[in-house]
Order: sequence, then C-alpha cells, then structure tokens
Amino acid sequence: MQRLIECVPNFSEGRDPAVLDAIAAAIRKVEGVQLLDVDPGADTNRTVFTFVGEPDPVIEAAFQAIKTAAATIDMRRHSGAHPRIGATDVCPLIPIEGIEAGEAVRYAEALGERVARELQIPVYLYEYAARSEVRRNLANIRSGEYEGLARKMADPEWQPDFSAPYNARSGATVIGVRDFLIAYNVNLNTTDKRLAHDVALSIREAGRAKRDENGEIVRNADGTAAKVPGLLPHVKAVGWYIETYRQAQVSINLTSYKSTPPHVVFDVVRAEAEKRGLIVTGSELVGLIPLEAMKMAGRHYLMKQGRNPGVPEEILVETAIRSLGLDQLSDFDPHQKIIEYRFRKPGPLASMSLREFANLLSTDAPAPGGGSTAALGASLAASLAAMVASLTANSPSPATRRGLTEAFHEMSAVAERAQALKDAALQAIDRDTDAFNEMMSAMRLKVSTPEEQRIKDAAVAAAIRGAIEVPFSVLEASKEIAVLARTVALKGMKASASDGGVAGAMALAAAQGAYYNVLINLNEVTDPVWRDETADRAKRVLDEVRAIAHEIETLMEQSLAPTPVAVN
Repeated sequence: MQRLIECVPNFSEGRDPAVLDAIAAAIRKVEGVQLLDVDPGADTNRTVFTFVGEPDPVIEAAFQAIKTAAATIDMRRHSGAHPRIGATDVCPLIPIEGIEAGEAVRYAEALGERVARELQIPVYLYEYAARSEVRRNLANIRSGEYEGLARKMADPEWQPDFSAPYNARSGATVIGVRDFLIAYNVNLNTTDKRLAHDVALSIREAGRAKRDENGEIVRNADGTAAKVPGLLPHVKAVGWYIETYRQAQVSINLTSYKSTPPHVVFDVVRAEAEKRGLIVTGSELVGLIPLEAMKMAGRHYLMKQGRNPGVPEEILVETAIRSLGLDQLSDFDPHQKIIEYRFRKPGPLASMSLREFANLLSTDAPAPGGGSTAALGASLAASLAAMVASLTANSPSPATRRGLTEAFHEMSAVAERAQALKDAALQAIDRDTDAFNEMMSAMRLKVSTPEEQRIKDAAVAAAIRGAIEVPFSVLEASKEIAVLARTVALKGMKASASDGGVAGAMALAAAQGAYYNVLINLNEVTDPVWRDETADRAKRVLDEVRAIAHEIETLMEQSLAPTPVAVN
C-alpha cells in the first residue's frame, strides 16, 4: 500500500498570478508530488493549494512552498477578507492512505522545526499536532491576526511551538494534522430553502435553538440560547437554494468522515426529509473524496441489499455512486473525484493482458522475473478465495440465506479480506520489478572518491533491503491467503471445493517463489545478524504456509476422490 499525505497550504495572496505561479513551480519541482488544485480568491486575497504524495516528498514540497511565499509575500502590505496570521497562514497535513495521524504529526513537527530554523518564521502547531488543548482550534491561534501577532508572541502563554524572532514580513505559520474534510451536498425535491435548512438544523452537530411551547427561544443562565443537539457528530450543515440546479440542498461539511461517513449522512438526511414530505433526489460532491469513504458506502449499500460486500474495489465505487446519486446533477468521474485515483496509477505490468505479461516474462530481460510471478500467483490465489466465499455468501439456499446467517457474514468477511490481499499482490507485481531495477541502478553507480563510494554503498544497501521487503510482504500475504483458502475449502459451497483447493496450491506456490527471492537477495546483505534473522523469519512463514497447504491437500483428496462404482 502506498503511504499518501495530502497537504493543503493557505497562502495570503489571491490577486498576483506571478506569486501563485512561483509557489506552484516550487511544489512541482519536487519529484513524487502531484499538485491537484490551485484555488485563488481575490476578495479574501488568499489561495488554497492542494497537493499529494508520499510523506517525505510532500514535506519537502511544503517547505519549498513556504520558502517561496516568504520571499514573494510581504504581510506588511496585505489586506483581505479572510482571517490570517502570516504569508503561509496555515499548512495542514492530511493522512490519506497507509499512514495514521500519529505518524503524520511527526512529519508536521519536523516541517515546523525546519521552517522556524531555516526561514526564521515562528510556527504554531494545531489540531492533532497541538501541544495544548487551546491550540487545537485554529481560530484560537489566529485570534488577533497578523496585526496582533507581535503582541501575542510577547505573551508567555502564546509563545510559538517552534520559536523564531517576530517576522514582520512573513508573520507566523500554523502547521498541523487534521482529518480530510469532505464538502458534500444532498439534493432535495424542493425549491424551499427553509425546508432544506430545517433538515440541516436537525442533522448538524451544533443543532438548533431550543424553543418553549410558545415558540420562544429558551435561554441559559448567561443569556445564550439553549441548544437541541443535532443527530450527527462531526457535521456542519446549512440549507440553501441553488438557482443553477433549481432545487434546494442540504450543504454539509464532514470534518471526520471515518466517524460520520457520507452514506450515514445521506441516509439520515433522507429520513429527515421524508418527515417533512420531501424526497432526496441525489447528492453532490464538492472537491475530492478519499477512496475509503466511497468503499465504506459501497459496502454499506450492498449489505443493505443482503449482498456480499467482498467484491472488487471498482464495484464498491460504482455501487456508492449509484446509491448516493452522485451523478444526478452531472457526470461523476471517479478518476477525477477520488483523491487516490488522481495520484495512483496502475502499474505497467499489472495493467498488461495475460498474454502481454507472459510474453514479456518469456524474453531475456531480467525483469519481470520470479518475484513478480510470485506476486501474480498470490493475487490469483486471493481471487479464487474471494470467488468461493462470494459464491457461498450469495447462495440463495436456506442454509446460506443472504444477510441472515452467520455463514453469510463469515464468507463476506473472507471475501472482503481476500479482495484487499488481491489488490496488494497486484501492486507487488510492479513493486518487485521496480525494486530490482533500483538495486541494479544503485550497483551501477560510478565512484571516484571516498564520499561517492559512501553514497553508493548506502544506496545499494537501501535498494537491497527494498528488494527483500517486497517478496517478504508477498510471502506474509501468501500465508494469510492460505488461511482464507483453507476456510473456503472447509466451509465453502461443495460445488466450488476444488477452487478452494487451487487457491491453497497457488498460495503455496506464491509463498515458495517469494521465499526464493528473499533468499537470493539476502546473499547481497553485508549485515550478518539482520541477514540471518530475516532468513529465519522467512523460513518460519514458509513452513506455516506449507502446513496449511498440506491440510488443504488432505481435505481435497478426501472430499474430491471419485466414489467407487459397484460392478455387478
């Protein structure tokens, strides 16, 4: 799995194209980062950039963008409608795939320390990176704005987390880690904004003002309005009318989609709309959405239909689009709207037809080779396990009635996990060849000085470890796939028993192939302790796969052997 972070820095410039072009160029120069969007605002005099990539390149691109902003934006001459504290006002990091918030915080801290040290810009940390509760909220840090920054920094309670002298030109920068914010609108069959807003008041976390039997607002002891909490946490919502669509919408910001995902919001809005005689006609996504949010919706609606959710990712995404009505107002292209799809492209080997891959494999090119073949075998084994589990879960027989039995849920879970392992193995087909090519490139580096030799040795060592880690991951995945194959061989529908057996045999073949690739690359390792420990770990995993495969083989011989026919 890739490790992706999105970065959404906000710069205090929205009117000068030359400044924005310079910042964009600084981001694009960093290899491994994709600039997805530049959204300037003249009235706010502020521009939001969005880029994504692996953590290290993203942090480098963020630093270069902040450095460029410091050189091109003078806060002493800045004015705009949006609150701001510096040339780079805020720089949030957003974990997208393969990285948790806690790890992302360490990247935010490293970026903040470097900005303060190299650029002499004070840095505050917020949200998940905040070092005190009061600093979690961006509004608290930005209170007083740029004009009050010097006075704020003089207050001991508001010393920056990474200190630098007051910087009149650049102000201060706020860096942190937050969840992905999804801007999401639900469409209603009405033009009445008031009805849409009434639904919004019911669902949003802040709720609505509490009223007595006479319709008067109930007040707290301090005079503030008492509130009736809304139905959904992490949801901000209002109702509005969009002339272009000639219908009202409930406009929603989801600040923690993992806690309150779009499909939950959609279902609750639909229920609240029905109470008011309204019908939800679809929904609209503004900006991008994480893949996991779409997959969560796909699983949810398949389960509601009594269907097995362990299907390929593409089917989950299509189910989400149709169920949420995301294509009601305009075409919904998942390759443009899902953030991972904007960055992640299928590997060239995994994208080939079977014949193309086999033809390339059969040439005298050293790669792809056994490592990629082992990964392909693992993907096929996982696919077969998913197939048997899905056939069993979707069987209409009373013994496996869809959605109603423990067997259905067990087989659905097997199919879901097998799909994930299949996708990881498909990625490993290209990763293995890439790792081999990187190792060859490192070994071919020319050296003429001791320093160049040191650099080459480090590059070779890193490349060798990478060439070992990929097949080792396939080996470990093959063990898990073998366990799933055993489950479907034991509990799957009898008509597909042989497919469970083939899945087990393929998992063993993939494990053995991956093990051989681990061993051959271990021969290049100069650290004897790490080499021997890794070899021992790999052998233990392979032995476990062999034991599971033997169980499956014995089961196949017992259950598939032809029944003797009596001869008169």
